[in-house]
Amino acid sequence: MADKPTHLSPKPTRRAFLQATALGAGGALASTLVSGEGVTPQLGRGGAKPPNFLFLISDQLGLDALSAYGCPDVHTPNLDRLVKRGVSFMLSHSTNPVCSPARSSLFTGRMDVETGVITNSRPIHESVPNMGQWLGQAGYEPVYCGKWHLPGGQPTGNEGFTVLPVGGQGDIGDPLISRTCEAYLKSRAHDKPFLLVASFLQPHDICYWAIRGKQLVPEQLPFPQLADQLPQLPPNHAILPPAPAKLAAATYRGFSDEQWRYYIWIYYRQVEMLDADVGRLLDALDESGEADNTIIVFTSDHGEGRGRHLHVQKWYPYDEGALVPMIIACPGRLLANLRDAQHLVSGLDVMSTMCDYAGIQPPADVRGRSLRPLLEGKQTEWREFVVVDTQIIGRTARTADYKYIRYQDDPVDMLFDMKRDPWETKNLYQEAKYADTIKEHRKLLDQWEAHLKPVEPTPDYEALANQRRRR
Repeated sequence: MADKPTHLSPKPTRRAFLQATALGAGGALASTLVSGEGVTPQLGRGGAKPPNFLFLISDQLGLDALSAYGCPDVHTPNLDRLVKRGVSFMLSHSTNPVCSPARSSLFTGRMDVETGVITNSRPIHESVPNMGQWLGQAGYEPVYCGKWHLPGGQPTGNEGFTVLPVGGQGDIGDPLISRTCEAYLKSRAHDKPFLLVASFLQPHDICYWAIRGKQLVPEQLPFPQLADQLPQLPPNHAILPPAPAKLAAATYRGFSDEQWRYYIWIYYRQVEMLDADVGRLLDALDESGEADNTIIVFTSDHGEGRGRHLHVQKWYPYDEGALVPMIIACPGRLLANLRDAQHLVSGLDVMSTMCDYAGIQPPADVRGRSLRPLLEGKQTEWREFVVVDTQIIGRTARTADYKYIRYQDDPVDMLFDMKRDPWETKNLYQEAKYADTIKEHRKLLDQWEAHLKPVEPTPDYEALANQRRRR
């Protein structure tokens, strides 16, 4: 992966941050991050007013699950409105298509092995600053509302953020999140630029249709009038290319074709619930008078199987798990109604992009790139590939034309020609003419892994809680 743009100022040393962390996240951290080798307090550029950030996160939203992107089975007028306002990155990838690891990357710009969050329900390693800490010490007001999952689902004392408390779950909790954030936008003080994170749960509740399939998914439709409205099965529904054993085992065979279609129909209804809450926040921002100076970032932690390759939920290096929306908008400041299908983008890039627009350098060792040149239509050198981690032992290198997947200690690799086979139906790894292509992609992954700085995995709080309950 290419280095970050050279227009960013020098990075603070890792030692400086570690020393600050050892002293605590209060005044000592502030003085270290905003002086000397650290972040300078200058916000914006050339005396310009620094932008606000509205960071909207959905859970389990696949990239192509928006009506603006051609999905005929869903109605998303508010997300479509955001698409028209900004830039959509159509090759946007989760760093790890499962909740906590992906979220740790969104908030730090680091890979999961570097944040210590290799599976769900783990906190970010104390040596790695999160977005709230970093922008907060540089003069922003960081505010968080909604799902956190680093480690707990509902944050109470979220390091670096002021937390707006909400309760509930799914279609109960999300309206509370949007209304609470709406109230903040209407009542906040205006002495600082804000970083407001609204982290929604939907359409994550589709998980329970597999977890509790026998209870939730009837063998026959309860509403026969829905029969002609159900989505068609995807063209790769039952296609299972040769795969590493751990990936090959992750299929779901508990539904009939009609149940699969019903499952997908329900998923799109949950996407529409999310859309309504996004709309409430877009309206609130417009009414606040801050829309012209607020950069909106909308993304998801990971996608959803939706019956592709017999998949439900997440964890997959296939595009149904790895591709997620990335929409960034700000009227008059960024390009509008543009779909970028050329540049490979990662959840790692959010941190670097915000720092760039705030006029500060990102933390040491971030792996992302600032999307600013692409958002403003400027020429820039870009990365050759992005990396996606899966199931702890899986690694994917996605280049312009190919997707290469390998799992540790498994003899089966995967190679897909993403131009000719976008539904990922034919694994080319045993075809002799692709030997050099596979070799090149293996080298990319080897080089990528060599420059990472892993930490010890952080504790699995959910497993520890289960152990205590069993005692």
